[in-house]
Amino acid sequence: MTLDAAPELPRISLDPANCPVRQVLDGIGDKWSILVMAALSVGSRRFSELRRDIPDVSQKMLTHTLRKLERDGLVERIVTPTAPPRVDYRLRPLGESLFLRLSGLAAWVIENRAEIDTARSSFDGQD
Repeated sequence: MTLDAAPELPRISLDPANCPVRQVLDGIGDKWSILVMAALSVGSRRFSELRRDIPDVSQKMLTHTLRKLERDGLVERIVTPTAPPRVDYRLRPLGESLFLRLSGLAAWVIENRAEIDTARSSFDGQD
């Protein structure tokens, strides 16, 4: 296997305090952020819809994740002044461009899941 098609990455510092890749991945690299972006990739959602889309996320963790994604400019919170106020979330263009790349990773996982499962079984059987 070759990585000929992989883009050339600029040389970056791997020091945690100065690495821009680490700083961004810290904000989006958890499973909840990726699942929230996947749910929002089909369109705007209310908080309760996101809870239904991702049934195993707690209300506290969903709130935390949405705020983190909003802070990074990936998700937009839209408040409609009604009684009670309606709040919707949607991906911003930056979030859409990130999710486009994440969907490539998801496709890779689906394509290679059987091989990964086989490798895990083989590894786990080495005890």
